[in-house]
Amino acid sequence: MNQENQLQNRVIIDKEVTWDKTQVIMSKTNAFGIIEYANEVFVDVCGYEDYELMGQPHNIIRHPDMPKVIFKVLWENLKQGKNFHAVVKNLAKSGRYYWVITDFEIARDENDVIVNYFARRQSVPQEVIAMHIEPLYKKLLQIEAASGVEFSEKYLIGFLEEKKRSYVEYIKELIFEHEKSQSKFANYVEEEDGEEEEHRGFFSRLFGR
Repeated sequence: MNQENQLQNRVIIDKEVTWDKTQVIMSKTNAFGIIEYANEVFVDVCGYEDYELMGQPHNIIRHPDMPKVIFKVLWENLKQGKNFHAVVKNLAKSGRYYWVITDFEIARDENDVIVNYFARRQSVPQEVIAMHIEPLYKKLLQIEAASGVEFSEKYLIGFLEEKKRSYVEYIKELIFEHEKSQSKFANYVEEEDGEEEEHRGFFSRLFGR
C-alpha cells in the first residue's frame, strides 16, 4: 500500500511539534476514517496541507510508537456509537510527534447508520505522558512485537482490572488529578450524581461542550 511505503520511508524524529496547546485540533471523517475536513489547527500541527489530507485515511498521521490495540479498542467503541477518549501519539509530516486526547461526536443518517465522526483533539500534560502513558504503551508495543495484538489486549485488560478502571476512566483520572494538582480545577465541584455523570461532566469541561 502506498501509505505504508510512505510511512516506512519517513524519517522519525524524536522531537515534539511546537504548537499552541490551548487550541483544539478538529477533523471530520466518514464512517471508514477517510478525512473529509481538517481545521487550520490540524493543518498547522500535522504539517500537511488541506489538499494532502482530504480523501486520505486518518491513520496518515499514525505514529509507529502507538500500540495497535489502542486503535482496536477505539474503533470497536466508535462503531458501536460510543464516544472514546484515547490518548494518542501522532506523527507529523516532518517526522516529529505530538500527543493528544480524543473526543468524538458521531453522526447518523435517517436509518441510524453511522456516516461521520467529528473529532476534537487537545494536548495532554507532559507529566501524564512521561509518567503513565509512555511506559504503558511501550509495554503494549513490546507484547505486540513478541506475541501479537491479542496478547497486548489481554495485558491491557489485566492492567485496567488491577486499577479497577476502564481505559477511559483511567485516562480521565490521570488528567483530572494532574490538572487538580496544578490548581486549574481548583473551583471544580463534583455536583453530578453518580460516577458516569461525573465522568461525562469532566470531559464536557475539558473539551468545552
